[in-house]
Amino acid sequence: MNFLRFFSRPQSAPAARERLQVLLAHERALAGDSDLVSKLRDEILRVIAKHMQINDDKVSVKMERGAQMSTLAVDIEIPFDPAKKDADKKDIDKKDVDKKDVDKKDTGKKAA
Repeated sequence: MNFLRFFSRPQSAPAARERLQVLLAHERALAGDSDLVSKLRDEILRVIAKHMQINDDKVSVKMERGAQMSTLAVDIEIPFDPAKKDADKKDIDKKDVDKKDVDKKDTGKKAA
C-alpha cells in the first residue's frame, strides 16, 4: 500500500493550512499595532498632562509601517495662553535679576 502513495499527489490541505496560519499571524501582528498606538497615546497624554493642560481630542498619534522602518507621528495642539506667557516672561526676568545679584556677590563688581 505504501507503494501506491509514492505515486499519488501530495495533499494540499496541510500546505493551505500552513499558508492560512502565516496569513493570520501577519494580520494579528498588524492589528497589534493599533493597540500599541493607543497605549502610546495614553502614555504620552499622561506625561504631557504633568506639565501642561491639553485637550485629549487635540492629540493625534499615527504609526506608519514601511519596508525598512516604521514611523510614529504625534501631533499635539497646544493652546496659547497670553497670560501664561507674560507670567513666564516675568519669572525668567526675575531669575536673571537673581543671577546678577549672585554675580555681584561673587566678584564684588557690578554685573552688566
